[in-house]
Amino acid sequence: MSPQQPVDQLAQTILGYTKEQCIHELRSFRDIPLDFTDEWMERTSVEMLRHILMAAYTTSQRYHKAG
Repeated sequence: MSPQQPVDQLAQTILGYTKEQCIHELRSFRDIPLDFTDEWMERTSVEMLRHILMAAYTTSQRYHKAG
């Protein structure tokens, strides 16, 4: 997934993610530092993981626009 997608497209994409897809994206996210243990992600709801992933991507977009 590209962090440069428009926010509405990004939200639609993330909304369709399963828990496993969210965990995969969070594990491989490199634009900003994220520090979540595998155990915590496994215990966390898919809705919360989607929220965190959306926040990470929108924060990354702001960072890249400012830099």
